[in-house]
Amino acid sequence: MHDVALEDRAPGALLEEIAALKAEVAALRQRVGELDALACQDVLVPAANRRGMMRELDKLIARHARFGEPAAVLFVDLDGLKQVNDRYGHSGGDAALVHVCEQLRDGTRATDTVARLGGDEFCVLLDHADQATAMATAERLIEAIAGDDFLFEGKPMPLSVAIGATMIEPGDTPQSVLARADQAMYRVKSAA
Repeated sequence: MHDVALEDRAPGALLEEIAALKAEVAALRQRVGELDALACQDVLVPAANRRGMMRELDKLIARHARFGEPAAVLFVDLDGLKQVNDRYGHSGGDAALVHVCEQLRDGTRATDTVARLGGDEFCVLLDHADQATAMATAERLIEAIAGDDFLFEGKPMPLSVAIGATMIEPGDTPQSVLARADQAMYRVKSAA
């Protein structure tokens, strides 16, 4: 293909080769996009992973800084995952994580981001949400998960979560917001 000098090629052949190269570049760009999306998705639950959440949190903080719109972060901890794993096995624990994630997604807006940080911890990013909205969303999620009759292999599996909420503040970084949300969640857990 490359042994013929460029000036010896017919214009039609060059145009065909250019078109083929453009198609190959487009396919490669699409594949890179697909791989990037996969790199931001949790492998177990239908949500973003920590990397994907950090990317979205960066954007949320930037929008807040630029437009002053209120935004909040919910830090969610699934209570007693070790006991769930001990009683139902790891497949039961996995089913519990998937179910809680689905409940979080069902209980939030399509514009919000639900992510699994790892283990039994999730994060929910609430765009255009003030303190009252964040707290109401947290309460609604806690009640929905605790009030759900989740069955695993025909056996009831009671689930509950602790949720800490924090608002995004001027000068925040993803790390500072997550640290505050995590501390708020631990205050909730220790008060229970």
